[in-house]
Amino acid sequence: MKDKLYKALVDATHNVLKLMLNVTEISDRPAVDFSCDDEVDIAIGIVGDFQGEVIYRFPVATSLNMVNIMSGMQFEEVDVFVTSAVSEIANIISGNVLTALSVDDVKCDILPPVQCKPDEDKEYDIKTSCYLNTAIGDICLTIRLNRA
Repeated sequence: MKDKLYKALVDATHNVLKLMLNVTEISDRPAVDFSCDDEVDIAIGIVGDFQGEVIYRFPVATSLNMVNIMSGMQFEEVDVFVTSAVSEIANIISGNVLTALSVDDVKCDILPPVQCKPDEDKEYDIKTSCYLNTAIGDICLTIRLNRA
């Protein structure tokens, strides 16, 4: 299941970034540790056959680049608009991940995005992370799930 989650997460992210932001050059690798001084962290809760969350960690520069492309406006700092736009991208990616998993009869829904710092101390049955390098900046994605 861990490999399927990883593939679904990477594929969904590739597709969404290509469709919404015209970002086509993306490389991925499993994320062992992601360190960034200033980032926008978005959590999307998952309920159903699995309980948990997807954590999106966007460095501020990546967040601003994404929103500049989406809106055609220049942003210099993270504000409510930037956070909302980045949250929506995370929401769309999460929905695509769960749609991909539904082929394997996994039934889950997503909850609204929440800006928060990840709780690294909590234990999960399944945890996988990927680090994406794109033309607009780096992104770290983590799926953390427990069987329901």
